[in-house]
Amino acid sequence: MRTTIKSTIAFLLIFVTATSCDNYLDLKPEDGIVREEFWKTKEDIQAAVIGIYSSLLKRPPGAQIPTGGTDYNISEYLFMYGEIRADMITPGGNITEEQRDITTSNILSSNDLTSWAAFYRVINYCNTVIELAPAVRNSDPTLTQTQLNNFLSEALAIRAYMYFTLARTFKDVPLKLTATLSDKDNFQIAKTPQNEIFAQVIKDLILAEEYAVVDYGNTASNKGRITVYTINAMQADVYLWMDKYAEALAAATKVTDSGKFELIPASNSWFNNVFAVGNTTESIFEFQYTKQNLNPFYDMFFQRPEFLAAPHVIEDVFGIDFNNPLNRDVRGERCALVPGLNFIYKYTGLNNNDFKTSQESDTHWFVYRYSDVLLLKAEALTQLGEGDKALIIIDDIRTKRKAISSTSQTVTTTSKSEMTDYILAERAREFAYEGKRWFDVLRNARRNNYERLDLLISMALISAPADQQQSIIAKLEDPNSHYLPINEYELYTNKALVQNPFYK
Repeated sequence: MRTTIKSTIAFLLIFVTATSCDNYLDLKPEDGIVREEFWKTKEDIQAAVIGIYSSLLKRPPGAQIPTGGTDYNISEYLFMYGEIRADMITPGGNITEEQRDITTSNILSSNDLTSWAAFYRVINYCNTVIELAPAVRNSDPTLTQTQLNNFLSEALAIRAYMYFTLARTFKDVPLKLTATLSDKDNFQIAKTPQNEIFAQVIKDLILAEEYAVVDYGNTASNKGRITVYTINAMQADVYLWMDKYAEALAAATKVTDSGKFELIPASNSWFNNVFAVGNTTESIFEFQYTKQNLNPFYDMFFQRPEFLAAPHVIEDVFGIDFNNPLNRDVRGERCALVPGLNFIYKYTGLNNNDFKTSQESDTHWFVYRYSDVLLLKAEALTQLGEGDKALIIIDDIRTKRKAISSTSQTVTTTSKSEMTDYILAERAREFAYEGKRWFDVLRNARRNNYERLDLLISMALISAPADQQQSIIAKLEDPNSHYLPINEYELYTNKALVQNPFYK
């Protein structure tokens, strides 16, 4: 969190330079005057905002790695935090010891993956824009209030998403809403309870929605930058974590009623369009990797695989029609994974047959897709006692994806437990390896004072080594174990922090 304003702006400008070749990131000013000093023109604000997006894609050059270990990209953290403790991956030949320890719930505060530095770095970029951008109206008369509000909406929403991720991963975390502009700033900040973090996230999202862009005028920006629909999708997600089901339903309905999105029926080109190319009508918000700015997943999943698809996934999650092998769920074979080899294919595949080359590894990271909002809506409907409406959503998704009959479930729509199980099963199929599985199960397990702890335990029994299952299950009995520890570096530098009691 200790970042000076000079280094913050330097990092942002380095990112802008590196990504300005992409059309939707074009920073060529259309009006106004570019001046030598920063925070003087609306182009300066735009450059800083684009720098925030770039910081989601790559670690800033020269950024400090506090633990002395590995500092991953945000998308890599999102994948690992959402999948590494769940039940759909298995260690690859190049898995690190730190990664392996988390898969077996042998988690120490010295583990590199417990570092939250990358997230607070992005948060500080957002705070800097939120704090310094409004004064630019005093020096640039061409900056309108609407333009300023649009920029602030993007910074507010990204900050909200960073805090939402931190609170789901670590539970209680420091909440800092002001920019770190000097090394003299106070870095001794205590943790804020998870429920207060969620409340602040919603507060930010409500303001961001008021300020948000509806349409940037081109597809890449509409899918790669924050729009009002990204904000609504995030609101639905956060409200479900807060057990505010009517609010979650209302937020999701804003997206579904917009007419801007639709599910694409399964076809031979479905995988290529939705994943290999991206930015389809199914997309709400994607991290925009390009051939000039490749994603980090080619090595992680293919060339030097750290993670593989768990062997049971193809049969137990997607199902196999033994009478007709050509009858396949479009989301399974050569979408989520490659059967037999168990490579995770979603980020490395080109089409139904071929991998991309390493120079073509530009598949996006998918933050929110339309199907996510639909299934979040189904979850809210279920908790509101409208399981019949939720089942219609599930059935429509299954039809569009050509889900096979063996994965269909006969459910009593008035049974929240049965509907929850079906929604989770469908989310596993729909969002395999998109960093959602652990969070989906945890969100539903913790509801009503952990009424469904069995969901976490069942997941552990599937994924844990046989000789470690009882130990892992015993750990899961303590809710504090569902969150990662504070990294030892943070405890050393911030004396106001108190370790998660499970890891003391």
